Amino acid sequence: MKILLVAATSAEIAPLIAQYSIGPRTDSFTHGKHHIKVLVTGVGMVSTAFALGQELAQNSYDLAINAGIAGSFDRSIPLGKVLHISDDTFAELGAEDAGGFISIDTLGFGTQYTHALAPIIPLPFLETIQKASAITVNKVHGDANSIAATISKYPVHVESMEGAAFFYACAQVELASIQLRAISNWVEPRNRDAWNIPLAITNLNQSIAQLLSE
Repeated sequence: MKILLVAATSAEIAPLIAQYSIGPRTDSFTHGKHHIKVLVTGVGMVSTAFALGQELAQNSYDLAINAGIAGSFDRSIPLGKVLHISDDTFAELGAEDAGGFISIDTLGFGTQYTHALAPIIPLPFLETIQKASAITVNKVHGDANSIAATISKYPVHVESMEGAAFFYACAQVELASIQLRAISNWVEPRNRDAWNIPLAITNLNQSIAQLLSE
């Protein structure tokens, strides 16, 4: 199987990079019968869409996996927990009107909603990971008023800066897609002292390694 492993930054998959000795002269490795190519896109939906557009125009894959960290709106989800994102939304795609928001769907110019395309092979380990819905944003939330407004608009669990772009690009070429996100922080007024990025990265990479093994 040919697998495309997508991450916004190399730091998010640093343990896998170290495990498989992925260096500046190579961007791929083998695991059993699988050939895995690593694509580090850069942060944000624009970088993700561009990098994936280039890659998928030149190469074909059986499965794409997006690995990253995320913030959680739901404080019952502990820091470090890995979630299987089933659907994602371009939260800011639309227009403002008299203090309100008009989605791109309502405007009639597209859709802000994206979702995973399920792999054709069964993956029992994936079924053990809690599913969640997400939004993708250009600006991560750190203000109490904007957080409250977002929660009232979107009944989702987490936010990232790339997820919906990943799903969108995969859908355009009908490529099966999996998005795994580990929670590094809760979405609250910005407080970096409360983040736990190392734990999120450790758990994320353990889950990716187990998924690849399966």
